Amino acid sequence: MSNSIEKRIELDAPVDRVWRALADHREFGAWFGVKLDAPFMPGQVTRGRITHPGYEHLTWEAKVKQMEAERVFSFTWHPYAVDPNIDYSNEPTTLVEFKLERIGNSTVLIVIESGFDAIPPHRRAEAFRMNDHGWTEQMKSIERHVGSAV
Repeated sequence: MSNSIEKRIELDAPVDRVWRALADHREFGAWFGVKLDAPFMPGQVTRGRITHPGYEHLTWEAKVKQMEAERVFSFTWHPYAVDPNIDYSNEPTTLVEFKLERIGNSTVLIVIESGFDAIPPHRRAEAFRMNDHGWTEQMKSIERHVGSAV
């Protein structure tokens, strides 16, 4: 099994528009399916309620690592931490990186989630499989979001 997931999409939107969809916590929440409590700040944990149907009982939590305007946004989180009866706080996290590349008036968005080899063996394969599918869907979601008028 691979240690990382990588997805790439060319978005018909300028890089500043895609950056805003990533870095603004309200916009991020709109396409990602989470209502976040506060803006993203490097070194800080951001939390919120998942709004995706079937997962509304869960809290989304990530620690922002890097915010380099119009280039890189990254955070760590506990992948596929969906059982409300399990405390995932002592488990290792994975790193999610959004990288933006300007191509004319379009933007190539690359999402890489790495660190699955550190996830406990009994959770690793399912977390990888579910997040691989999840990122495929989220790429479609951000594409719809940045394509809509804002």
